[in-house]
Amino acid sequence: MTGMEQLMAMVDGRLPAAPISETVGLVDFGGEEGAIHVSLDPEHRHYNPLGTVHGGVLATMLDTVAGCSVHSTLAVGEGYTSLDLTVKFLRAVTVDSGRITATGRVLQRGRRTALAEAQVHDAAGRLVAHATSSCMIFS
Repeated sequence: MTGMEQLMAMVDGRLPAAPISETVGLVDFGGEEGAIHVSLDPEHRHYNPLGTVHGGVLATMLDTVAGCSVHSTLAVGEGYTSLDLTVKFLRAVTVDSGRITATGRVLQRGRRTALAEAQVHDAAGRLVAHATSSCMIFS
């Protein structure tokens, strides 16, 4: 299967979803080739000691949509791995933020590397976090 076919098979239940989705509580995974989105309803279990959603939860969402955006471009027999993830946290997230949605898209895809960006917005449409990710593509 191509990368996009693999991702859609996970959405349809023909392949098992990534366990991190259940661990964190990711919902509404979808998209198209080169652009993927996922959402999360913040809960107290996501909080850090300061009383806001832990940055690691936001980073997980950003890494998921950036990486899966690259995954969606893979040909049959190709794989990928993340080389880096650079995250900027812009606004605190709490349960009062409502459903947050991460969107990722491929900015550049070459033979061996890809560059993707990702954003998380709260229910009011405010940008709460931004990331870029480089991925290595291999056979």
